[in-house]
Amino acid sequence: MLQIHQLAYSHPNRDVLFKNLSFSLADSSKTGLAGNNGSGKSTLLKLIAGELSPASGSILMEDTPWFIPQNTGQFSNLTVGSILKADSSDFENPDGRCREALGFWGLSGLDLSLPLGNLSSGQQTTVFLAGLTLHQPRFVLLDEPGNHLDAQGRSRLERYIRKTKSTLLLVSHDRDLLNLMDEIAELTGSGLSLYGGNYDFFSEQKQLATDALYRQIAGREKELRLARMTERETAERQNRSNSRGRRKQEKAGTPKIMMNALRNKAENSTARLKEIHREKMGRIESDLTRMKDSLPAPDKIRFGLSPSRLHRGKILLRAEDLNFARISHPVWKQPLGFTLLSGDRVVLSGKNGSGKTTLINLITGQLSPTEGTLYRSSDQIILLDQTYSRVQSSLTVLDQAWQFNTGRLQEHDLRIRLIRFLFGKEDWGKLCGVLSGGERMRLLLCCLTILNEAPDLIILDEPTNNLDLQNRIILSRALQEYQGTLLIVSHDGHFVRELNPTRRMLLDTETGLKEE
Repeated sequence: MLQIHQLAYSHPNRDVLFKNLSFSLADSSKTGLAGNNGSGKSTLLKLIAGELSPASGSILMEDTPWFIPQNTGQFSNLTVGSILKADSSDFENPDGRCREALGFWGLSGLDLSLPLGNLSSGQQTTVFLAGLTLHQPRFVLLDEPGNHLDAQGRSRLERYIRKTKSTLLLVSHDRDLLNLMDEIAELTGSGLSLYGGNYDFFSEQKQLATDALYRQIAGREKELRLARMTERETAERQNRSNSRGRRKQEKAGTPKIMMNALRNKAENSTARLKEIHREKMGRIESDLTRMKDSLPAPDKIRFGLSPSRLHRGKILLRAEDLNFARISHPVWKQPLGFTLLSGDRVVLSGKNGSGKTTLINLITGQLSPTEGTLYRSSDQIILLDQTYSRVQSSLTVLDQAWQFNTGRLQEHDLRIRLIRFLFGKEDWGKLCGVLSGGERMRLLLCCLTILNEAPDLIILDEPTNNLDLQNRIILSRALQEYQGTLLIVSHDGHFVRELNPTRRMLLDTETGLKEE
């Protein structure tokens, strides 16, 4: 189905993204393409789709792929019909194949002449997904197709992936989607590696490799301790031997000039021994640095979020007959009533447009209720949204850390905290505006550890949308350690399950808020 040989691609500034990539996909295979942000996954899909040209190498395919891009903004001026490659009969027939395909994916009644830019991000992706039903392509490229889909859209996508006989190449950081694959291809700076199983198998193999690396590190650290001990013992023996030699020579009346020569010889011998030990320890320390640098990023970070100051079970939020009106029209036909207790881990779900963002803005105080009341026992609330907007783009990394320094840490201690979250000296002066999504997330987590008191409530509003796999793991581990209250809005099922939710609430514009 697909054969790639010695493929290379360079950015317009001539920086090489990857080179010498060679792999193949068999008919009806389902391959997940994993890798950190910036490794070139989306670029590789665009090369296969013909949207970019390689610097060298070849791409051979039996069929033209149907490409579902991650970013659909470039197609905003095209109509729904042109995206689906509809003909004139499709526009005239209300029961035609285009409308049937759109209906299958939950877009019944959508006007084919509507510009794609008039639709939400989730609807735009769904239009491209409808092309799968319409054209039945044998080869499909999917670039983060689940990013903007609601629960029903994701369910349809998962059902398609399970049932299709088409060849799939999927770029995704969604572990549930990657678990539907037959194999995982990991793209790194050193090339592409294939793992013959789904994401869970891939993760197990990576963990085995990490465990082996930890054993190597432990072995080299033991060697270093022994080398240091041997150096001390050797130096002490040499000093004792030199002292005995000097005393013996003094008793024997050895001439001063010979004594100086013997002393110089002894000192040179001691210096050579020290140099031999220094070289040995230097090699071991270099190996240790290299090994520790190659550890996965989640294993390098020490989190240390403080516990919430509120005792478990205390009422943190209480809403009674809560509503918000836009131009005199309330968001929910049934006003909302709920209680959130300290220590709860609540999943808030609902269709796109059900008012989840409005409710979050009411809780954080960015909006005021137009009906009912919302009681808060704490104003220590932090929102982690998909852009990590609490990180101010105009500040440097170090200045951002100072903004959260309520405990009045010394600058030296702030720098140590930043290093713990993988921000070295070369990063402290960077503007936050140039940071990637994963870097903004790590910086905000770092800031939370700098606070004198941890937030009593952390609200998660699709925080994994722009994160690669390793940064999703970092965020998950930090929040698993956090002892406060979580309100979770996320379509990432794997991420939600890792946070061990205690309650689930469903939001709907018609029925209001219900416990699931």
